[in-house]
Amino acid sequence: MSAQARRTVMIVAGEYSGDRLGGEVMAALKGRAPGRLRFVGVGGPAMAEEGLESLFPLDDIAVMGLGDVLPSIGRILARLRAAAVLAEREAPDLLLTIDSLGFNGRLARRVRAGRPGMPILHYAAPKLWAWLPGRARKLKGVYDELLCLFPFEPDFFAGFGLPATFVGHPVVTRVPPDPVTGAAFRARHGIAADAPLLAVLPGSRTSEVTRLLPVFGETLNRLRADHPGLWTVTPTVPSQAARIGEALATWGERTFTVTGEAEKFAAFHAADAALAASGTVSLELAAAGTPMVVAYRVGALSAAIAQRLIRVRYATLVNILLDRPVVPELLQDACTPDRLSAAVRRLLNDETARQDQRAAFAEAMEMLGRGGRPPAERAAEAIARRLGL
Repeated sequence: MSAQARRTVMIVAGEYSGDRLGGEVMAALKGRAPGRLRFVGVGGPAMAEEGLESLFPLDDIAVMGLGDVLPSIGRILARLRAAAVLAEREAPDLLLTIDSLGFNGRLARRVRAGRPGMPILHYAAPKLWAWLPGRARKLKGVYDELLCLFPFEPDFFAGFGLPATFVGHPVVTRVPPDPVTGAAFRARHGIAADAPLLAVLPGSRTSEVTRLLPVFGETLNRLRADHPGLWTVTPTVPSQAARIGEALATWGERTFTVTGEAEKFAAFHAADAALAASGTVSLELAAAGTPMVVAYRVGALSAAIAQRLIRVRYATLVNILLDRPVVPELLQDACTPDRLSAAVRRLLNDETARQDQRAAFAEAMEMLGRGGRPPAERAAEAIARRLGL
């Protein structure tokens, strides 16, 4: 390709998880076409590292929940207009939106109206199969292709006339199985090789942490009655470090926190089991081979709404993938210290139960693409095909 045929790709991530996906796919695209691509759009530090100059700070639109969105609606709408103007001014050869369909879907519609022939793709297809599946119809004619993280998604979207490609889940490359790091983690923190160690993960959002920390604390009190030597480790994110630290101060000895992704994954490898909030962390634990119990609580109104909308039998992604209850799920009224401690106690005491989960996790990771080409490379291939590269 000549220098005159250099292509411009507009990439818009709406939150930090999308920024990371964007950074990975930008690196893969640059590897396929070195020096022949230019990137414009919206992103955070991961995309900036790959050469993107963000139109505005990602924090301007990386908000979640009505409580955060409503006070910011004026700014978000202004940023939406600015992103649409950028697409008009730069006339990119392709638009890739990542996550955050509330913002990105509106942007894609505006761009589609102004440039009907330009390829528009979305990375990390929305989990509409879990709730309000009919919303998928609204994406037809807006997106040329959805890049999917889960293997069952292409068939789901095909039912609505939407081209979709399974590229794999990034967890398979971000959390490689490496039990050696677990032994090093125990040595670094003074934990004996035969001491029971439980990873405790109450979530990353304030609402999750506030609801789950007291229940998890009572659960640990019950577990220590028959596991007096139990250690607990809690990986934290900066926004929740102070809140979690206050709670842990009441949990007794042999309880500590770690920060940073490397220490988090090392803690997963070191732990005998985990007690975790429902969410993406369950896939990270599965990728590390850490047996787990999953818990979750929301407010009564949110629970009632969810009960009407949810279309899947399980909350945990591993269970959804395998279509069987590999991981115990204790949600809402079942999320009690007595029931949680009983489920965790079984994992701590029963090696067969732990091995059964690990075998299922290996199956799930293979379904998500472990052992094949990295997901970012497969996503880049689909994008390059649309660009004619």
